[in-house]
Amino acid sequence: MQTSEAFSGLACVDCGTVHDADVPGRCPDCGGFLDAQYDYDAVADDWASFEGDGRGMWAFEALLPFAATNAVSAAEGETPLVDAPRLAEELGVGRVVVKDEGRNPTGTFLDRGMSLALTAASRHAESDDVEPLALATPGNAGQSAAAYAGRVGLRSYSFVPSRSAFSNKAMINVHGGEMRVVGGRYPQAKDAVDEQLATEYYSLQEFTTPYRHEGAKTLAFELVADLDGEIPDAVVVPASTGELVVGLEKGFRELVEVGLVDDVPPLYAVQPENCAPIVAAAEHGDDSIEPWEVPDTIVGELEVPDPEGGALALSALKSCGGDTVAVSDDDILASAVAAAQHEAIEVGVAGGAAPAGAWSLAEEGRFSEDDTVVLVNTESGLKTPDVLRSHLMGQGI
Repeated sequence: MQTSEAFSGLACVDCGTVHDADVPGRCPDCGGFLDAQYDYDAVADDWASFEGDGRGMWAFEALLPFAATNAVSAAEGETPLVDAPRLAEELGVGRVVVKDEGRNPTGTFLDRGMSLALTAASRHAESDDVEPLALATPGNAGQSAAAYAGRVGLRSYSFVPSRSAFSNKAMINVHGGEMRVVGGRYPQAKDAVDEQLATEYYSLQEFTTPYRHEGAKTLAFELVADLDGEIPDAVVVPASTGELVVGLEKGFRELVEVGLVDDVPPLYAVQPENCAPIVAAAEHGDDSIEPWEVPDTIVGELEVPDPEGGALALSALKSCGGDTVAVSDDDILASAVAAAQHEAIEVGVAGGAAPAGAWSLAEEGRFSEDDTVVLVNTESGLKTPDVLRSHLMGQGI
């Protein structure tokens, strides 16, 4: 498989074995997660190489596994960084900016990782039969997978829990993907992939494919580019599977490796109080995740009781001096609505966890008055407008 110039292989995070890019899933030696590695000396330490140029996230091909000329892309990335002055005033900081990932092709940050994952799958399909592609998902990743698989004519199956948003279910089919609705929640959807697919399949599951968190790291590149080469003082991000936390930390770390910034900013991972396995592990000082026994949050994208990348997310947060915070569903919904009403940003329910977490952190005195705080909106408000409207109706509006 043809790879980019600096790419040096897929390293297993458990046993350390380095594999070629043609390994489609986890480490064949031990089953560990694979992570793309690069020869950083081969990457020019010139910021001009890391500025957006109209190619979306593929402007940063110098630190991606594949060249932009081979990309399966729908112009994902290069999402706007929107100033939120009212939020800054309320948080008591110098500046708040929202990285609005809802502007991606299917309205979610997951398009970044799916672009890379389907680029790899399309390359594998040139020599092997990779169909069907399959994954379990709370919803957004299924829509994204269907869209990118359709772009290269590959057949995909998305297993979604019955609680998944109707918009995701509908758009999976609209993009040409196959969908199986599974009674219950996300864990039941994950179990159903192997139970119901009576054939071998090519997995698009987070941390099975090595590329979903690899795509997420480009968000960090864009943040620094948008901030004129500076790093923010804090980045607040909703956490579900762990892939966005892991990707962001890796992206900032790689910019340090190539000499473009001096440090990795602290990341703050936010989860709903009623499904917060990463928060619980961090509070207990654990290095591994205990599955959340009874997940019960209206924030479907964040209702992931046993995140695949949970342990990696804990490690990433520790290495950057970050932390975790749990917030209530009511605060998440109120934050999403406030962003729409006061900042003209259509924040999805999952994205509302970022401003809700920021308010909680501000109350704890985590920010200084001259800080620049980045909030990551992970999804479009159009993903779950019924949930946001129901919140207003509950207040008599």
